[in-house]
Amino acid sequence: MHNEVLISDGLYYIGGSDRRLALFENVYPLENGASYNSYLYLDEKTLVLDTVDRAVSEVFYGNLDYLLGERKLDYLIVNHMEPDHAANIGELLLRHPETTIVINAMAKKFLLNYFPDIKANFLIVAEGDKLSIGKHEFTFVMAPMVHWPEVMMTYELTEQVLYSADAFGTFGALNGDIYASKRNFDLNEARRYYTNIVGKYGPQVLAVLKKALDIPIKMICPLHGPIHKGNLNPLLGTYGNWASYTPEDKDGIMIAYSSVYGDTALAAEILAKKIVERGLRDVVVYDVSKTDSSHLVSEAFRVGTILLCATTYNAGVFIKMEDFLHDLANHKIMNRTIGFVENGSWAPAAKANMKRILSDLEGIDYIESSLTIASALKESQLAGLDAIVEEVVSRLRPDEKKVEKEGGLLDMTAMFKLSYGLFALITKDGEQDNASINNSFFQVSDKPNLVMLSVNVANMSADTIRKTGVFNISVLNENADFGIFKSFGFVSGRDKNKFADYEGEVARAENGLLYLKGVANAMFSCKVIETKEAGNHVLFVAEVTEARVLNDVPSMTYAYYFANVKPKPLPEIKRGDPNAPKKYGWRCKICGYTYVGDELPEDYVCPLCKHPATDFEKVEL
Repeated sequence: MHNEVLISDGLYYIGGSDRRLALFENVYPLENGASYNSYLYLDEKTLVLDTVDRAVSEVFYGNLDYLLGERKLDYLIVNHMEPDHAANIGELLLRHPETTIVINAMAKKFLLNYFPDIKANFLIVAEGDKLSIGKHEFTFVMAPMVHWPEVMMTYELTEQVLYSADAFGTFGALNGDIYASKRNFDLNEARRYYTNIVGKYGPQVLAVLKKALDIPIKMICPLHGPIHKGNLNPLLGTYGNWASYTPEDKDGIMIAYSSVYGDTALAAEILAKKIVERGLRDVVVYDVSKTDSSHLVSEAFRVGTILLCATTYNAGVFIKMEDFLHDLANHKIMNRTIGFVENGSWAPAAKANMKRILSDLEGIDYIESSLTIASALKESQLAGLDAIVEEVVSRLRPDEKKVEKEGGLLDMTAMFKLSYGLFALITKDGEQDNASINNSFFQVSDKPNLVMLSVNVANMSADTIRKTGVFNISVLNENADFGIFKSFGFVSGRDKNKFADYEGEVARAENGLLYLKGVANAMFSCKVIETKEAGNHVLFVAEVTEARVLNDVPSMTYAYYFANVKPKPLPEIKRGDPNAPKKYGWRCKICGYTYVGDELPEDYVCPLCKHPATDFEKVEL
């Protein structure tokens, strides 16, 4: 029987899920099994990308036989030789001896280790080589140590699909839907998969991510877990944090404790309560004896602060805590704040041994205050916990600089708490269509139906509206990708035709101006009735002459744009002396341009998107 899924014309998912599997790689506990993904192209030639684990061989061959019918299998691309993906290569060649194996040189050596007697045609490929099967063309990206040395990824150029091997994979079986969504993509399980399987190879992952940022990707097809498509920037940004050991939640605090009779556990619980009482609410507490280390390692990658509370045991550290710390050290966690509480009834030694195990980790900021308990926490020792809490709070909640102003303080960061929509402002001067990104368009009256638009006086749009007296607004929706903002927001219409870079769906309104359709949920045509200067902006009050609802996709907001659309620059791995002088710059919150320097001139204007200094944030370089 077959259970394939059509992905696009000629492309099929032919993998399967194993819900009986309890331990991934016989180490990591699973609550919902795992999926083993394989993909088939039916073009002028036929091609399979990777096979599957033996556990799902039956459904794999059922899908393949059904879809191939009487056709032969021309190619098998091997991206990764780990047996949960390569176990069926031998059987596949017995069924299809005509198949050419597309593989890199190192992977071929691995293949011959597993299948020494194999008889096959090999096509050895290297970085950048290409293979065409008709409408579809493939090229190859080497990804050594992500997480084996022979790993490569395959990129299909026609539909811009990245076959990413184990990268972007996750634990868990698929539930009928092969695409990632809020319902079927568990970020915690994706993090646990990445941190435990790939985690120690952060520099190699960053290298591959930087390659990925240089090519347009519409879909990522991993070997485990759901397929990712649509706006991929949040996914790439999250992996960038993991790969660079940047805390996913910088305010997150993990308290991990070992306790034999409950006294150290009580100290950990009191510590957690005291931290929460100071307003830091992202606190998780784990008993290392009851929690599998894979979950602890995953949380260590998520949070910025790790507090370790351990009993002394055999003149060292309690067994389960020692195991976890060795696991953490083996994964080379970096750039974290770590604090200690130790317990020892007669010869406390836990803290010294915990620091010894972690001594080779880079970028660790140890909390100076610590606490030693003799058997049980005493009332007089609560001040010791308070000192630890105070240091944690001071690191996570440093005083923010305020601007002194007559009558009080002016904290300009408050402006970013205001809620904005995002719009495409479209104008036309003669035969030239122009567009820009705007966040200041709103209704000011319903009788008559009047709106107000604010535009930077430096923008070509402002000059055009003054001249023509008309403009269109397209209300961007959550389907708008970063390409829209690059096309319309980062260059001037004086320098180029902005619509030349945009291939999206457009139409003309009754006033002759363009409006966007698929990436906008509404449009307005407007005629200016009043103009007013307002600092470095000009305000246009206009009447609405045409308005249409285009679809029901939610409107794009400023907050959604920053969280889900604007690409986050891949951070570098910070190494060396954590006490070395820090270098700073200023990053534009709109387009990401970085100004290098400790201070940003008050009159500075972003050279890319023309936004003022108030739209920059100070960042460490």
